[in-house]
Amino acid sequence: MMVWPCRRPHGVVQALLLGIACALALSPATVHAEQLCVADLNGNGDAADPGEFAACAMTPGGHWQCPIGKIACDITDPAQPACPLGPQYACEAQSSGPPACTPHACQDTDAHPVVDEPVVDDAGATADGTAGTDGTCLGTIEIFGGRALRCRPPGPATTFSNCCKDKGKIVRDGMGSSLSSIGTKIAVAKTVFAGMSAAYGAFQAGASAGQAASAGANAMIVGFDPTSLAINLAINFMIEVLLQGCDQQDMETGMLRGSGMCHEVGSYCASSLLGICLQKARGHCCFNTKLGRIIQEQGRPQLKSFNTIGWGSPKKPLCRGFTPEEFQALDFSKMDLSEYYADIEARAQTDIKTDMEERIDAYLDTIGQ
Repeated sequence: MMVWPCRRPHGVVQALLLGIACALALSPATVHAEQLCVADLNGNGDAADPGEFAACAMTPGGHWQCPIGKIACDITDPAQPACPLGPQYACEAQSSGPPACTPHACQDTDAHPVVDEPVVDDAGATADGTAGTDGTCLGTIEIFGGRALRCRPPGPATTFSNCCKDKGKIVRDGMGSSLSSIGTKIAVAKTVFAGMSAAYGAFQAGASAGQAASAGANAMIVGFDPTSLAINLAINFMIEVLLQGCDQQDMETGMLRGSGMCHEVGSYCASSLLGICLQKARGHCCFNTKLGRIIQEQGRPQLKSFNTIGWGSPKKPLCRGFTPEEFQALDFSKMDLSEYYADIEARAQTDIKTDMEERIDAYLDTIGQ
């Protein structure tokens, strides 16, 4: 007998069943992986909402029956029970009570497996070009490049947890003199990835949520200026998320999204059964800084090169950075940076603008523009 602890699923079908079992307060060992039923009850095009999917139960007669929409049969004639839903639906004997019927069929997940969309695996821009003797980049340059990531709203694969829920501003834009905040790297996103990977790996290996969160925090803090990382919030975030049905990328996206560094591209179906969506996901482009996200959002509409491609698709977000030529063509006077100013209101807006312009000019000088 297989018993899974609620909140630590392995595999999508198992996670779907865990969602059902935990929602119904059942032992996961009492649900059957091979038989599921789904129904779009609210007509929104999916079966990802509570009550729209279920594990089928074996009837005393040896048949699988879906509990969704199950209704007692009319036994005016006990020899021929009649289904109120129509004669095309069979009445099945029950362990207790009168025979019952349902309009929804059970599906064998061995014969009709749950189809999962691959998780976005975007490492972001890499420093794979050559450099001159003075350190000038001679390869392709991307400014404010990002990574494609996804998180999942409540659904059976997340045991109904909202893995896209913002949990506070954990990572802040640094305002030091380094050009890294203006550069092409996505070090913040990669450091968050390292932290989430360490935390998730430790948790899956059997560590407590607190121990796993500490492992994740230790991996993250190496790559951050201490003033840019709210470490206590990060630990609390990891503990909470690890105890839910969220995976490593949910965690990573959640931290960056909550810190204002992600642009949501849209929603798509992440898992389906016979073409009916069971679990949705939201695709994002996540950047190294909040400023990077703001400039990307307001700069792309100014450039013809983004007119047709936009942000890509929710399933495959396009998160590339600006080329130097595109970046120089941006009109910053037409951008509303008030969201960024509000985060660092301790400094005068004019000082921030001057600082930003100087650092942009300095960066362009380093790449020979």
